[in-house]
Amino acid sequence: MKPCRECQHQVSEQAFTCPSCGAPYPARPTWDGWGFEYKTQTRVLGLPLLHISFKFRPNKVPVPAVGIIAIGQFGAGILNISQFGIGVFSLSQFTLAGYAVAQFAIAYSCIAQMGIYVDQGVGQIVMPLSQLLKTF
Repeated sequence: MKPCRECQHQVSEQAFTCPSCGAPYPARPTWDGWGFEYKTQTRVLGLPLLHISFKFRPNKVPVPAVGIIAIGQFGAGILNISQFGIGVFSLSQFTLAGYAVAQFAIAYSCIAQMGIYVDQGVGQIVMPLSQLLKTF
């Protein structure tokens, strides 16, 4: 048994919530959210070489992966693998990128189901930005 970090009530070390105050994982000295997050100590241009994040803070705000290589639900990086992302090279469901492979993309060059591109694009409904601007 350990004291809850919030209310000091005695709780089991395996408790998911405190029966007294409802704090999640009360036996842990600190707790910063649900999910998984990993960052390498190696940094390039001030960013972690690899940042993987499938995590949500206690207030349920997602933690984006930001690094040279970014992997997660939300990501930004040189190489980005995510559901929603921004990157130079991006493999995503929705992305804004230089070069993209995505379901929905806005990119310099892309392979997408639906996309807008500047230079080259391939996909189901993919059009150049210049053509889109002419319609307005």
